[in-house]
Parts: sequence; C-alpha cells; structure tokens
Amino acid sequence: MSHFSFQPVEAFRSLSQRVLQAFLASVFLIFLAAVASAQGSAMRLPVDPEPLVAVTAAGEVRFDIEIADEAHERQRGLMFRQSMPQDRGMLFIFPAEGRQGFWMQNTPLPLDLLFVAADGTVRAIAPGTPFSTASISPDVESQFVLELVAGTAQKTGIEVGDRLRHPRIEAAGAQ
Repeated sequence: MSHFSFQPVEAFRSLSQRVLQAFLASVFLIFLAAVASAQGSAMRLPVDPEPLVAVTAAGEVRFDIEIADEAHERQRGLMFRQSMPQDRGMLFIFPAEGRQGFWMQNTPLPLDLLFVAADGTVRAIAPGTPFSTASISPDVESQFVLELVAGTAQKTGIEVGDRLRHPRIEAAGAQ
C-alpha cells in the first residue's frame, strides 16, 4: 500500500523561496543594467556663464565652456559625447600645476587638448584620437586643460604661447 502525504506548509515554503530568489535575481539584473547605462552615457555639465577668451595673434576668440573641477568630473570628461558645437569646450581645472595626462577611451569625438599654465599661457596643444588608450601627456606643466573639437585650435589661430582668460584661470594665476 502506498502512502501519500500532502504537506502544504513545505510546498508553500519551497514555492516562496523560488519566488523570492527570482525576484532578487530580477532586481539585481535591473541594478546592473542601470549601472551599465549610467557608465555609457555622456556627462553634461552646465555651461559657465562667463565665456573663456583665447587671445590670439588674430584677435580674441570666445568659447562657452563646461567646467570639470571635481575629480569625478575630470575622470569622465567628454567620454561618450558624440558631438559638441565648435564654440564650446570643456575646461579641466586641477588643484595645482603639474604634468597632466589624458586618454580618449570611450570618447568618440576627436579633440584638440590645450595644456594651459596657471597664468593662462597655452603650453602645448595635442590631438585626441577617438577611443585611443594612448597617454596624451606633453612634457609641460599645466593647471588647466581645455578640450575643443578637433581642428578648432588651428581654425581659430590658437597657438602655443597664446593666453586664455577666464575668471577661474585668473583666480589661479593670482595665487
């Protein structure tokens, strides 16, 4: 004779554990998707109300700039940015002069990188090749780096030795 016993409490526990596991797995996958999405999106900083002015041999050129002055902003920069107006740039501000290094990983936009001293003097201009992991680190000391769309420095006549003016640069030069 066979003995059949139905144990509803055990069946309910087993079902509850499976539902809970499935729910937790779903929440975890949603979390991972959100993190991946955030890492792959472009950072947009507010445009500073004061334009940056490049003083060149041909005259003054104005740029609207986003300012990256926090470590996490400097690390992210223009990553994932697909386009940027020709009259826009991102000014990276470092706590002190030193040899700065950049790379273009996750940056699809070709760039000009202007390495700028604490007094606003452009010390080096280097190209940024999209998605490159090669270090862009000229052998100069700089406290600021201005990133512009590739070719902008040449088109506007910005050269090594020119001066950049902006209240944040002038504040650093006064120290």
